[in-house]
Amino acid sequence: MREQAVKFNPSLKPWLAPQPNNVAGKGVIEKPGEAQNLVWQNRKAEPTQYENDFGDALEKVFDAGAVELEEVVAGLNRVGFRTPEGATWTAERLAAEFRLLAE
Repeated sequence: MREQAVKFNPSLKPWLAPQPNNVAGKGVIEKPGEAQNLVWQNRKAEPTQYENDFGDALEKVFDAGAVELEEVVAGLNRVGFRTPEGATWTAERLAAEFRLLAE
């Protein structure tokens, strides 16, 4: 049997809004030692080439010292990484992209 590397967690539970629970051990967090630790365990699917390229571009921008949103926007435009539509980045478009990729 040939093993295949899993690049996402097919067993990932859907995110639930926090709900206080006053009964010890009855929350939604897995019990220590009982949850299988999978690579990419927080992803629903393997990253796309765009997501990998976006991450690489962000690393360059952060390495150059960007901290604020406008600095990140300027950095992405400076390194030539464009939106999926091929446009230059704006603060609004970058914030929307972060929200989209966080789903």
